[in-house]
Amino acid sequence: MSRPAEISYAGPSPLGETGYRTGLDWNIGSRARARASEMIAEHRAEQTEVVRDAHLRFDWAAHAVRSPELLGRVKAMIGESVAVENTFLMLKWPGRDFAVPWHQDGTNPRMQLDPERSVAAWLAVTDATTVNGCLQVIPGSHAAGYLDYGREESGATRGKALGVQGMYNAPHGRGVWLPLNAGQACLMDVRLLHRSDSNTTAGVRIGLNVRYVAPGAIRSSGPHSPSLYPLTGSDW
Repeated sequence: MSRPAEISYAGPSPLGETGYRTGLDWNIGSRARARASEMIAEHRAEQTEVVRDAHLRFDWAAHAVRSPELLGRVKAMIGESVAVENTFLMLKWPGRDFAVPWHQDGTNPRMQLDPERSVAAWLAVTDATTVNGCLQVIPGSHAAGYLDYGREESGATRGKALGVQGMYNAPHGRGVWLPLNAGQACLMDVRLLHRSDSNTTAGVRIGLNVRYVAPGAIRSSGPHSPSLYPLTGSDW
């Protein structure tokens, strides 16, 4: 079943014409890979694919969202008062079907995020490559604002992802791949269209998704009241 998004927030981005920045550092590569080894060992038996609110469950993730370089860039874009609205850890196991459809991070049935007061981050916990499921983005796609979306048709135990209506889940001719080394990160406008493929390698690919918000960023739908994790500032 699809649900039309409110067509709004079209226009420029704090992240410029492309709508993203890549190659930032959130940790030293060897330390990131050590955290990945811990996650693989903990979740191997059940082959867990999505861990929600990772910043509340793992000390390393709580430190990761406060990474000085990452948080400094976020503050420069959305202001001195910053909170985490959501995180989730994604583990792409070898040989599993786990392609994520084209989507936008800032809209779902519960809320919409103001792109001038929010930003999405993707942190590579392992190396992310074109063959193990790194992100592909469409530069400039944020300028159209939020698009209609719906749940994908999937029987996966992780649940059904939200995908933009009318976009087949495959690489796009205008798309740019964003490979990252473990310990690196990218920032994205919350309206930017992005996706990822399944992992076709022999190792596990792990990434941490983060949504950062400033005060007033969230337009809730209905009675939903977000639970924020303040990082900086006194306006919460």
